[in-house]
Formats: sequence, structure tokens, C-alpha cells
Amino acid sequence: MEDFPLLPPLRKHVEKHNDYLRSCLESGNLANGKPLTKELRRRFGQELSAYDPENYPESIPSDIAIMACNVFGHICPVVFVNEAFSETSKVRRSGRYIPFETKVRVVRRDNYTCQHCGKHLKDDEVEFDHIIPLSRGGSSDEHNIRLTCFDCNRDKSDRLDI
Repeated sequence: MEDFPLLPPLRKHVEKHNDYLRSCLESGNLANGKPLTKELRRRFGQELSAYDPENYPESIPSDIAIMACNVFGHICPVVFVNEAFSETSKVRRSGRYIPFETKVRVVRRDNYTCQHCGKHLKDDEVEFDHIIPLSRGGSSDEHNIRLTCFDCNRDKSDRLDI
């Protein structure tokens, strides 16, 4: 995951941190009461002088924030490795289209069972759900498709429920 970027800190958080650094420099002590060393004074001063508010956003747009991993905080790799738009249509068909062969393999793999609630499905009840929604960078490849019943598929909508 080290190759995927973290979301930047918000300006208000950086300013709060800078307020802390200033208070340490003014008092000569850290928050725990330990005195500042010369090295810490130098680093704190350097960090404060290098601060440019234009380098920190006031907020993160929701369409970017939703890409963040809720475990590690990085931008989810699927954003960078989603469908290869540079490939030709012969190599990969983009969009909602699921090839018949893929549908057959998914139905057999999932044994006509809704992968969310466990309901056994009849032929006319089968729905194909994108695990990672197309709107979130998912593909129509077999590994990203699962069987669901009508109700479970509608309840999920375009949320990312893995």
C-alpha cells in the first residue's frame, strides 16, 4: 500500500498542529512538560516557516474522500487500477455489459444462491451484482460479479459492501 497516496491533512488540522508548535516554542516545553532541545526548536521553527496554507485543502471533496481506505487511509488501489481505458474493446468491454459466459460461470460458482442473504434463487430471480460498483471503479469481470436476489441488489445500490 505504500505506493498509494494518503489524503492530505486538512488545513484546520495543520493549523491546530502549528498552534501547538508555537506554544511549545513560546513556553520552551513540550505538552508533557519536558524542555525543548535545540534540535526540536530548530525543527519546529523550520516547520512553521515552511507552512503555506495553500498547500492544504480546507475540505476534501466527497468524491475523493470516498476513495480513501477506511483501514489504512490511502486512496484505494482500485482507483488507480480500474478498467484499463487504454485497452481496445476487443480486449475488454467496459461498462455494465456482462458477457454470457461470465454470467454462466458466476451462476455455477455461486450455486444459484444470493451471496448476501443466502436465499436460493430460481432462474428468473437471479441478479448480477458488481461487488465494487462501476461508479466506484469496478469492472464487469467475473471476480467482481456475484449473485444476489432482487431485494439485496436494490438495497446495496452503488455502495461498496465487501
